[in-house]
Amino acid sequence: MSPTEHPKNNDNSVRLSKRLAEQLACSRTEAELYIENGAVQVDGVTQEHPGARVLPQQVVTVAEGAKAEHVPPVTILLHKPAGYSVHAGGHRSALDLLTPENWHQGDTPAPIRMLQKHFQNLECLEPIPVPASGLTVLTQDRRIARKLTEDALYIEQECIAHVQGSLDAEGLERLCNGSSIPGKRLPRIKVSWQSDNHLRFALKGIFPEEIDAMCRGVGLKLVGLKRLRMGRISMAKLDEGQWRYLMPWERF
Repeated sequence: MSPTEHPKNNDNSVRLSKRLAEQLACSRTEAELYIENGAVQVDGVTQEHPGARVLPQQVVTVAEGAKAEHVPPVTILLHKPAGYSVHAGGHRSALDLLTPENWHQGDTPAPIRMLQKHFQNLECLEPIPVPASGLTVLTQDRRIARKLTEDALYIEQECIAHVQGSLDAEGLERLCNGSSIPGKRLPRIKVSWQSDNHLRFALKGIFPEEIDAMCRGVGLKLVGLKRLRMGRISMAKLDEGQWRYLMPWERF
């Protein structure tokens, strides 16, 4: 029987948190914190679920120096592929990409240890449309959520738009001066050609989902959209479908 299976036929198994609390003579809450921090092993295998069942003969150990502390909230940066939603449980959910196989650890000098707790209660901030790809921010950190919510109109976003059609100098200026959507005035932004059929948008006060209407307003068809950057945080080195942790010293 594995540690995560439920008891059957009165096998005398108990919750791991209860067993650990008795073993350490600590509270059940403290025991759960040890477990959620990845500091507890059952028969040599790390177990992060406080509700896992353990049998009397199974050996439960705690890593030396472990502390009963709350797991700090994390922020995850994901290179969302086109066609993926940021909602859980739906068809092609971007949350399903948050796997160990897709984790880009890089060469950071102070790596964050991946815990199952990191993937609970994630909030997606400034989501991009389902047909778009690029940088997507998911966080448990209320400070990050507040920053990206309250300062949404002041944080510059960089996007690359794949377009079809012709654009003259007047049309480009309309994209820049905020007059591209008939009957709607947008803030002035920076728009320039990155390459043939690819426009670079540096947006402030405009959200990526408005780029489609902006392009249609000057006679262009938006074929694809990718977000490269939010504030000072870029998607650099993340391949499509990969994710990484926002490090403590990084700022939007």
